[in-house]
Amino acid sequence: MALKVGVIGTGMIGQDHIRRLTKVLSGVEITAVNDIDVERAREAAPYNAEVFDTPQALIESDNVDAIVICSWGPAHEEQLLACIAAGKPVFCEKPMVTSEESAIKVIEAEVAFGKRLVQVGFMRRFDSDYRQLKRVIDSGVVGTPLIYKSVHRNASVPSHYISDMCLNDTLVHDADISRWLLSDEIVGVEVRYPRRSNVGGNDLKNPVIVLLHMAAGAIVDVEISVAIQYGYDIRGEVSGETGVASLPNRPATVVTDMNGIRQAMPEDWRERFIEAYDQEFREWIIAAEQGTATGPSAWDGYASTLTADAALRAADSGKFEKIAMIEKPALYGEQHAMAAE
Repeated sequence: MALKVGVIGTGMIGQDHIRRLTKVLSGVEITAVNDIDVERAREAAPYNAEVFDTPQALIESDNVDAIVICSWGPAHEEQLLACIAAGKPVFCEKPMVTSEESAIKVIEAEVAFGKRLVQVGFMRRFDSDYRQLKRVIDSGVVGTPLIYKSVHRNASVPSHYISDMCLNDTLVHDADISRWLLSDEIVGVEVRYPRRSNVGGNDLKNPVIVLLHMAAGAIVDVEISVAIQYGYDIRGEVSGETGVASLPNRPATVVTDMNGIRQAMPEDWRERFIEAYDQEFREWIIAAEQGTATGPSAWDGYASTLTADAALRAADSGKFEKIAMIEKPALYGEQHAMAAE
């Protein structure tokens, strides 16, 4: 029997997940949708899916086994708490929530329930290249990690994108993948602004360098450039005591002709990580069928929220800003283990 899924939020990412769940993956059926824009929800709803007036009604429906949240970030706390109260597995796009207080509420609710129900949409963990890089790091072949270089370049960003979003939106993917690859927590953040690019508008502080200080002593150097023009370019390289390991350039197809040797660049995140998104949902469906969740957890969502908050403070102060985390509940004790493939 197919897993019956309700989707909250039918904007761009919600519509892409609806496409994925209806046309790419098996073992799942979208039975309900909701959006603040009812007409948009109706247009996005697959055949026979019910359109609900409120997220709460969708979550409580007997025709919904699990929920996908793609709504506006500030609405996530209420929706996540409702999913946990209903005992239904939930996939939540990032940001999980928009404040430390909200993240702790979600963690406390899940711990009180007694098992994991929340998976956060950090899709890089499901990318085959990142998974191979983690295997290399965990094997010890390059020795103890000393530095991780993470590059996050966008060809362009929409007009509503402001400087703070480099730190509270874009950075969270680099922060999460760094924690996962290095099996470590971030304890402090520094932010530095180099010479400002003339591309992308004079009001945008771009590019930005973020230094993430890990508990075991490694430093993660994150470059965020959001108006690089040439394409969507995601890179990662770990420098260890005895070697270096890097992500391969994607896509792998190389063209050689009279103009030279070149590779095409992905246009955006949907092209670069399409396989990772598919795999992320394959694994979520398997877990949700068992009434639970695997992959990036509420604890990981909490950690990314703290990192974004510290980065914003560091941008204002120009100083090293510490991160203080609550004690990790036993429910999240194995958070850095790789999700089953």
